[in-house]
Amino acid sequence: MDRVTDRVTDEVRRLARAVLYEGYLLWPYRQSALKNQQRWTIGGVHPEPYGRAHDGNAWVMRTECLLEDGAVREGGVAVDVSVRFLHVVACEGLPGVGGRRFVPREEAVEREVAVCGLGLDVLLREPYRIEIDVPAGRETGELDGGGVLRSWQALRGHAEVSARRLRPGIVRLTVRVVNTTPWNGEVRAEAMRHTLVSAHTVLQVAGGEFVSLMDPPEELRMLAEGCRNVGAWPVLVGEDGDRHTMLSAPIILYDHPRIAPESPGDLFDATEIDQLLTLSVLALGEEEKREIRDGDPRGREILDRCASLTAEQLMRLHGILREEPAS
Repeated sequence: MDRVTDRVTDEVRRLARAVLYEGYLLWPYRQSALKNQQRWTIGGVHPEPYGRAHDGNAWVMRTECLLEDGAVREGGVAVDVSVRFLHVVACEGLPGVGGRRFVPREEAVEREVAVCGLGLDVLLREPYRIEIDVPAGRETGELDGGGVLRSWQALRGHAEVSARRLRPGIVRLTVRVVNTTPWNGEVRAEAMRHTLVSAHTVLQVAGGEFVSLMDPPEELRMLAEGCRNVGAWPVLVGEDGDRHTMLSAPIILYDHPRIAPESPGDLFDATEIDQLLTLSVLALGEEEKREIRDGDPRGREILDRCASLTAEQLMRLHGILREEPAS
């Protein structure tokens, strides 16, 4: 069978990572700003006990999409599934931190569970389960001549992959991501440390092709409308016309989305205009900039990048008109 992962382009990886960090930290990128005190609001798959007790806090993310396997080549159809999410990490300064103020804060690390080469013929007979088991831990590191303690809570759950044939040549593929972490607390801030934050799924296929749920062929429209997605929005990604990769994320995208080539880096808010955000960062006062530098390293990176942009790079952000190809 083909290795499906060979088709993952750098552009798809960049897009998936942009989705992963959507809303991670928002302008003005200061921890004291209200919007950055209510973080981790996108794509949370919460501990099941907490989710059941607090309506609106999902503990399951469900992806359903259609797969065409009518023209199967020798070797059958293989599916790769990757579930990616952020894991909240608490950061505290250790005695001896010098040079720069250290304010206790939360950051995040990337987590991923994946399986390659699942045979569609097997999935049609029985589901396949991918376990999520991240033990609690802590580590120390250096920070500007001092030390920092990073700690994280345990996460447990699973992703269940299943398939059902709807008619000859058409299969409905389902991925359920469930957070079974046995945490029964009530405080949201603590719950988020046991949550799969910004969770999303990447599906890839060899030997078949996915069907667009946004613009399906007329003969498949009713089947596409019957796909039940919870907390996720599956779209085709990759080169225009390619139907081998599907990104199912908590953000509404269109098929074959692109990261603007003019953008010099991630600002964690894809609904805004890079030029506006960049100019807003540059207009911050010195005390505000100092707070950013003393905060999340990713915020400090944004500040440094905005300050180093040349006039030519700023002009590239001024705006451009692109024509979408006729459908």
